[in-house]
Amino acid sequence: MTEEIILGDLPAGIVRADEAFGGRVWNVLGHTYTTKIESASTYSWLSFDPAGTGVPPHVHPTQDEFIYVFEGVYTLYLDGQWTTAGPGDLVQMPRNLPHAYYNKQESDAKSLFWVSPGGKLANLFSLLHNVTDPDEVVRLSAANGVDFLAPGTVEGA
Repeated sequence: MTEEIILGDLPAGIVRADEAFGGRVWNVLGHTYTTKIESASTYSWLSFDPAGTGVPPHVHPTQDEFIYVFEGVYTLYLDGQWTTAGPGDLVQMPRNLPHAYYNKQESDAKSLFWVSPGGKLANLFSLLHNVTDPDEVVRLSAANGVDFLAPGTVEGA
């Protein structure tokens, strides 16, 4: 069962390195997402991305998205081309820009993701927890503000 997450003002405080805001940790498409903050203005999560995992090309029509890479190298589809980002790099993905990310390395990767505004992403992750059917992932995502591109739309994805 999932809970609806109501986003309010950004709370003051510290979310410790070993904590998840609200205790929310999800398995989404093989990645472990540990919530770091939820608010109307922003939503962030620590992403642990095992070797060989990724998120296919998609669009956030109402959110800007960012990735700050801590460990590993990500292969990214961004602004119509493929590129990579590694430790210390900040990836900027403006709303409406198709993007994807993959960990094609033989080691795990870790990064901090965030979107602005918060939107329905926390609710979406709650719904996607442990979902393995790709069609269900696409359906739930579209209903919660994330639109996946049709397979074959992006060469190399």
